[in-house]
Amino acid sequence: MAEYLASIFGTEKDKVNCSFYFKIGACRHGDRCSRIHNKPTFSQTCLLQNLYVNPQNSAKSADGSHLVANVSDEEMQEHYDNFFEDVFVECEDKYGEIEEMNVCDNLGDHLVGNVYIKFRREEDAERAAKDLNNRWFGGRPVYSELSPVTDFREACCRQYEMGECTRSGFCNFMHLKPISRELRRYLYSRRRGRSRSKSRSPKPRGGGGGGGGGGGG
Repeated sequence: MAEYLASIFGTEKDKVNCSFYFKIGACRHGDRCSRIHNKPTFSQTCLLQNLYVNPQNSAKSADGSHLVANVSDEEMQEHYDNFFEDVFVECEDKYGEIEEMNVCDNLGDHLVGNVYIKFRREEDAERAAKDLNNRWFGGRPVYSELSPVTDFREACCRQYEMGECTRSGFCNFMHLKPISRELRRYLYSRRRGRSRSKSRSPKPRGGGGGGGGGGGG
């Protein structure tokens, strides 16, 4: 019996534990979910909840259509790349080597703007999760916690990756927003301590708020 329960843990067959929280680190039901959200006591991944504010998403109606269209694709990519670089460089320089960082482009409240940072070492992720809860970014407090997600292939929407997701931004699987190829090459090959541009890092709470580049809203 114990082996069976272990084999179905976190799957849809598990009637006790929430499979969405186990796979994605977030659930649309939140605290009202009828199944248990087992928050990890250790993990390589730190979640920064709703940190990225996408100007295009904030200008969409419930059906996904644009209310305004005054941000070009080029401006949007630059805005996002600046945000991604700021957070990546700040966290890697301060807490430790990052294996991968992903940002959700979903519209659902439980996923929108979520930033998942997978560190090489669990102790680095734990330190980041604790410290970042005392920070501000873009004039808003940062809410961070350890996440059960370490395999993003299981968490991502395969239909979205193929351009076939019919749920738009309200899909319950991750729609990851890509960074430019130039920035990806730079971030994952850079030497520690180098920065391609001036950092606009999160500010300590109590210091009058932060003006994070790309994260304001």
